[in-house]
Amino acid sequence: PPAGWESSRHNLGIAAQLWSWALRDGTGEATDSSGGFTLPNGAMRAPDAAWVRKSRLGGLTARQKEGFLPLCPDFVIEVRSPSDRLRAAQAKMREYIEQGAALGWLIDSPNRRVYVYRPTAEVERLDDPSTLSGDPELPGFVLDMKLTWTASDE
Repeated sequence: PPAGWESSRHNLGIAAQLWSWALRDGTGEATDSSGGFTLPNGAMRAPDAAWVRKSRLGGLTARQKEGFLPLCPDFVIEVRSPSDRLRAAQAKMREYIEQGAALGWLIDSPNRRVYVYRPTAEVERLDDPSTLSGDPELPGFVLDMKLTWTASDE
């Protein structure tokens, strides 16, 4: 369902930062929450923000690119709003990693926490971080959480 006003502002700020980095970096494409994916297990997902390497997009047809992409993004961001259950959001993040994502961030806005997911590491919990670094998977991408937390607090 559509997000509420505060969640929408929050998500836009995050997606804008990812999109801006993707333009500068040039190795992949970013999308916001309206970009959908059909994961290898058949699940249809639309993360709040995602990034896919251009090398993977090059193998898709124009028709495939018109709909939900038939792949798992390389990087996903999900933002938990107050109405979302944390356990359900965590399960979704594990699914992204199991289906091929190299990096995932679950931003738990109500608790000002971030959970970092990688295929070869335990989930890392960060309490009230001011920034998040995408290194080494997304070299040079830094999400300014101060702007994100401020958007939530206003």
